[in-house]
Amino acid sequence: MKITRVYTKTGDEGTTSLVGGVKVKKTNSRIEAYGTVDELSANLGLLASFMKDGADKDLIIRTQRNLFTVCSYLATDKTQTELAPSYTLDAGEVDILEQEIDAINANIPQQTAFILPGGSHEAAFAHVCRTVCRRAERRIFFLGETTELDPEILQYMNRLSDYLFVLARKLNFIDGVREKVWTKPCR
Repeated sequence: MKITRVYTKTGDEGTTSLVGGVKVKKTNSRIEAYGTVDELSANLGLLASFMKDGADKDLIIRTQRNLFTVCSYLATDKTQTELAPSYTLDAGEVDILEQEIDAINANIPQQTAFILPGGSHEAAFAHVCRTVCRRAERRIFFLGETTELDPEILQYMNRLSDYLFVLARKLNFIDGVREKVWTKPCR
């Protein structure tokens, strides 16, 4: 695919096109959903820029590729166009996240309290990514109130936020940064 122009001027009036050419308002719930997933991918790119090379960074980059697929899926309204391509996550992507969550949890201290987001730069960015992921998940579920969605997309987004939580914990553990826990204030 060759992209010759960045600007199209078609959005100047508050509309944009979905895959297949259907025009919708930029406030459409479908646009909100894939726009928030795109925001998550950008934040993951920032996280990756702070990470050392290795399996964790590779999984973040793999996740960005998966999120591009999720965005493409969400940007396609199959009820409006018959010729739209079909975007789906590769089978097993949810399993990969679950296996990584289990592997991390087996190698870090057990969680015994609510953890305040933060710590090392990498861990703090992982927490930011986790919260953006949760928002993206909510936007996708909101879209799902009026549109039938692939359950694998919903599962993937849910597991991804769980993975980002345990990744933040792992990054703090590796860097020797003690997690701050929430304690109920005394009166």
